[in-house]
Amino acid sequence: MSNVDSLRYVVIGVAASIFPAHRRAQVAENITIIAACDLRAEPGKQRAAEIGCAFYEDYRVMLAETKPDAAIIVTPHPSHPSIAMDCLRAGCHVLLEKPMAIDVGSADQMIAEANKSGRILAINFQHRFRPAVEKARQLVAEGALGGLVRTLSIEPWYRTAYYYRTASWRAKWTSEGGGVLLNQAPHTLDILCHLAGLPSKVWGWTRTRYHSIEVEDSAQAMFEYPNGAPGYLTVSTVEVGVQPRLQIIGEKSALELVGNQLTIYRATPSSREHMLTSTEMFGNPETSSEMLDLPDTSGAHVSVYRDFKAAIQEGRQPRSNGSEGILSLELANAITLSSFTDRAVTLPVDRAAYRELLADLQAGRRR
Repeated sequence: MSNVDSLRYVVIGVAASIFPAHRRAQVAENITIIAACDLRAEPGKQRAAEIGCAFYEDYRVMLAETKPDAAIIVTPHPSHPSIAMDCLRAGCHVLLEKPMAIDVGSADQMIAEANKSGRILAINFQHRFRPAVEKARQLVAEGALGGLVRTLSIEPWYRTAYYYRTASWRAKWTSEGGGVLLNQAPHTLDILCHLAGLPSKVWGWTRTRYHSIEVEDSAQAMFEYPNGAPGYLTVSTVEVGVQPRLQIIGEKSALELVGNQLTIYRATPSSREHMLTSTEMFGNPETSSEMLDLPDTSGAHVSVYRDFKAAIQEGRQPRSNGSEGILSLELANAITLSSFTDRAVTLPVDRAAYRELLADLQAGRRR
């Protein structure tokens, strides 16, 4: 099998504002960039010159002429499906910025193309590699939590009006496909799904409260999980001052993640066993807590690149492949569909119904 350090990479969307974070990881992991492209020629050429690679304005020409082993895609997300599938068909492994698409139907097609081509489709969910999240995931996998009782996720992704003016594609249905749910909150939704799984039913409520934009700046949701457990979510770009908080409550243990501080609460016996066997009217099971203050690596894309390289070398799937990357999108689409139809939405999302809603929103037929 080829040495991963000899693999030849290209970058599509090299002028993107997020690219410097990718570049730091590429340098750290000895990633060889042989070419880059962007529709914006001047900033694209400048970035390519800094990398020391060839520059193209058309990624299809770049793929045909350079025949790379892997492609890094950091373009606006509505363009992800077509570009990624072209890269997969060209024989490239693909590392794609989140979200993988703006609708789950397109994401399905990307996953199918990756399976057909035998190439890796990885989604850049770097928060999965935070030590606190890795520890929480380990506890869940070991069954330490027991049956799910409840989830709660509160996360402010505060943005200024200036932020939305920095790129013409931001905050429009046609060029972004959604607001906080599609741009900022995919990380929040991904970690929630990574640890608790997908709910079976969603009630969503999206609003544009303060920003003068087409898409939502706030979203709330209530979930029902397959075992009947409830879940609650609030995300927005208008809140400030409150730390992100994630709670996953199980019958045997509970996890609370605040920033990078993970607290584990354990019950002996489990809440269910104590409920059924206790002879006290108001007594609780014996509880203990352990607080872990783990390092912050939330901005470290290097872990994603290291996992991507290892997956190619070992012939395995990366930590966040297409089938994992679609989970947050499934949830985001469900919340939006529920809000606009004013009803509960069962998962998986009705692909045709969401595609119809999105078409109406992009055409300005729904508000």
